[in-house]
Amino acid sequence: MAETRPYVAWQLVNDFMVDVFVKYGVPEEDAKICADVLLESDRRGIESHGCNRFKPIYLDRIKNGTLLPKTEIEIVKDTPTTVVMDAHNGMGMVASYRMMEMLIEKAKKYGMAGGTIFNSTHYGIAGYWTTMAEKAGMIGMTGTNARPSVAPTFGVEPMMGTNPMTFTMPTDEEFPFNFDCATCIVQNGKIEFYERQGKPTPEGCVIREDGETMTDSGEILKQMRAGHAALLPLGGPGEATAGYKGYGFTTIVEILSAALAGGPFMKDLNGKDADGNPQMYHLGHFFFVINPEFFMGLDTFKTTAGEICRGLRASKKAPGAERIYTAGEKEWLAWQERKDKGVPVGESIQKEFIALRDECGLTQYKFPFE
Repeated sequence: MAETRPYVAWQLVNDFMVDVFVKYGVPEEDAKICADVLLESDRRGIESHGCNRFKPIYLDRIKNGTLLPKTEIEIVKDTPTTVVMDAHNGMGMVASYRMMEMLIEKAKKYGMAGGTIFNSTHYGIAGYWTTMAEKAGMIGMTGTNARPSVAPTFGVEPMMGTNPMTFTMPTDEEFPFNFDCATCIVQNGKIEFYERQGKPTPEGCVIREDGETMTDSGEILKQMRAGHAALLPLGGPGEATAGYKGYGFTTIVEILSAALAGGPFMKDLNGKDADGNPQMYHLGHFFFVINPEFFMGLDTFKTTAGEICRGLRASKKAPGAERIYTAGEKEWLAWQERKDKGVPVGESIQKEFIALRDECGLTQYKFPFE
């Protein structure tokens, strides 16, 4: 399907987002990290976590006091191979960047390293952090809990977050193996994207309190915020299509995100106090880095990983299927398509950009969609 939205140059959007973040009190170096994380989503074609979330997830939360623009990082525990970090409710993306820098250095020296962050906030696209490890010639793993929105198998109450479990591994190809997804069928950001596009959410992704499924994206968001609807784990409701597997993975991420650092979990992450007023989210993240040089070497790892991926793509295709992909390939192809064109910006984000420019007095910016 041909793209109908106007494209905006990558550098223009990056500079604009950095300047807006700075106007909202984010230090410039931190703002550059945050803008790059958001744009990495759009570079990969994962628009649910890119410009689409710039205002509602970050700027609006800074305004309402549930996200602090200045990130005061405290290292609570530091060993040769582990780190525990308190983000003190600052920018989760900034804390995660510092965490990965530390873990990569530890893994260079000791072969493996792991870390957890607590009292954090939304850390953007999970694959950004694992790709930092991959660019250093290592394997990256991460996960994060989030405000409760996913029901357990046989349940209808939102208890856990969308809880991504993400891996990136180097290969001998032009792109790594990058598996980055939520442990539920569809995540909040995707439903927000559907709502912005005026599209329904696919059948079987969301369940109401009465056990019926929902497809109206706007109504889903409203009912989920009120706690009257929940996302379903990978596999869907019940056990017939193995929903218990997705439920299990979601729980694994919840435990690792909270228990390793002793942080809050499930309903304590809903962002509201006892009276329903907004409060800090106190999210937790975990990260692991593995250095293949401490096993059979990076070259061996990359060659074997590449051969596995090529073998999968060369296998027999289903009738009517054009091709088989491996994880990370579609994202790489999206970047090949977009790198010279820019960021496709829909009407709702266009309006947000113009309003933010006017609010912040950034009159030097002119967008091609005006």
